Amino acid sequence: MKPRFYQAALLPAICLLLLPAAAFAQGKKGEDENVRMVQGTVTNAKDNLVAGAVVQLKNTKSLQIRSFITREEGTYYFHGLDQNVDYELKADHEGASSSVRTLSSFDSRKKPVINLKIESKK
Repeated sequence: MKPRFYQAALLPAICLLLLPAAAFAQGKKGEDENVRMVQGTVTNAKDNLVAGAVVQLKNTKSLQIRSFITREEGTYYFHGLDQNVDYELKADHEGASSSVRTLSSFDSRKKPVINLKIESKK
């Protein structure tokens, strides 16, 4: 009977000792080295922040498009982006658009800021 008791008590103790080592090896709270985000603001031709603009993010590899509607401060953000893919960003508001900006895979920043400016309707 005694050997089984020690085996049953030993297994949880070993797990408790290994848990901090596994968490340390993972790095900061599950932060993936190959994932990044992009953020920025959308302004109009008069440099006013634009709330309610639709910012589109296009993955140039898969052609998938994600959208974000800017907040009251004119801000947007996309997270969980692959660092090995180029992305195109564009903003639209009330029939006017910004020029297309590219987030390059050669840009090594984890949190780049790309501000978009909506040109007035022509």
